[in-house]
Amino acid sequence: MTDTLHALSPLDGRYAEMTALLSGFFSEFAFLRDRVRVELDFLAALSKTGLTRPLSDSESAQLESIKTNFSSADAESILAYERKTRHDVKAIEYFIQEKLQGASLQEFIPWIHFGLTSEDTNSLGQAIALNESRTNIIIPALNSLLSALSDFAVRSRAVPMLARTHGQFAVPTTLGKEFAVYIARLKKTRDEISAFRFEAKLTGAVGNFNALQSAAPQVDWILFSENFVSSFELEPNLITTQILPYDNWVRYFDLIRLTNSILIDFAQDIWRYISDGYLKQAVVDSEVGSSTMPQKVNPIDFENAEGNLGIANSLFVHYAQKLTISRLQRDLSDSTVRRTFGTGLGHSLIAWTNLQRGMKRIAPDEEKLKAELNAHWEVISEGAQTILRAVGKHDAYELIKEQTRGRVLTEAEYKKWVDVIDVDDETRKRLKSLSPQSYIGLAIQLIDRLID
Repeated sequence: MTDTLHALSPLDGRYAEMTALLSGFFSEFAFLRDRVRVELDFLAALSKTGLTRPLSDSESAQLESIKTNFSSADAESILAYERKTRHDVKAIEYFIQEKLQGASLQEFIPWIHFGLTSEDTNSLGQAIALNESRTNIIIPALNSLLSALSDFAVRSRAVPMLARTHGQFAVPTTLGKEFAVYIARLKKTRDEISAFRFEAKLTGAVGNFNALQSAAPQVDWILFSENFVSSFELEPNLITTQILPYDNWVRYFDLIRLTNSILIDFAQDIWRYISDGYLKQAVVDSEVGSSTMPQKVNPIDFENAEGNLGIANSLFVHYAQKLTISRLQRDLSDSTVRRTFGTGLGHSLIAWTNLQRGMKRIAPDEEKLKAELNAHWEVISEGAQTILRAVGKHDAYELIKEQTRGRVLTEAEYKKWVDVIDVDDETRKRLKSLSPQSYIGLAIQLIDRLID
């Protein structure tokens, strides 16, 4: 549907611009195109087994032309067949028969979909879409998001801020280091997603090559299946029922779900940092933050991302619950679920895009961060008591606890306490060298190590 105002799904309406690239892999058109590709490649592969005469160069070119020039009119022709057959793959078979009529390829019509079951065609078509969308869209989008986070982490690597544990002021960190934590987590899932191998099957109606073996026992169908599936850069699964066990695909979606969960954590933290004034948002004159409160600049990109990540993950959870279960050798309830793969990935892509947009609009409020640090000298008590322990003060923790627990400590109060404590001059000097702004440990080195 080209009229986005009347689209049922926001993926094809409000967010169509963000998700358009995915439609090239997961639309109905794409699914038809990829299954035509599988069927024609299967026909070409059969011609090399000795079951038929070899294809001539011109015939191979003709098959290639059907694939590469697959059009909306072709897709409509298949759908017209499907309205009669109520079977999507049989409709594709009839479409290919029509394409081969009246030429030398006509003698190959009996070999179209020879010995296959629909799920051989479908699983290969969908695995192709998952594999190629991962390479062309998912990984580039994740890399782009990681680049935006890394740029921010580097710029704010030395900007000290108060960390919170249990929601309470803890010890100082740097803003860049907190971004680095998410970068490190996302790099791991990105690498696993990038290295993932998708499975597909070509094993027949219940997974035993029954039809192929009975019709042509002289062919090594196991080797044929392995080579054919591998030709699409997919991993052959030879032990199946009528359908491919979807455990492998579920593992992929679990990696996307984990990535999204990490990003929900990130979006919520950034929302809080904006709320607490640690991060400032860019003001765009033409934009409106509220229909009634003119002063507002809302963190809408991060909020939008959080919502879309949640929708995506709800689908991925359902895939794990549904697609790992099939009644006996197969039932059809998986088919409609598998047609939503683009939806789960689409909501993920919208979220990743909005997070990048949001990243361009935030900057640390260094004055706010500095003022908060200087107002809470009690947060260096960890360092002070550890220095005292190192010089043999067995009651160091208790000494500091008396001064700080449940209290806000000023710079003057801290330094007054250091002046009267019973320690040698070198230790006193080390205690006085502590400050909320400088007590950041190896945060900067850790960021540099990660980014490098």
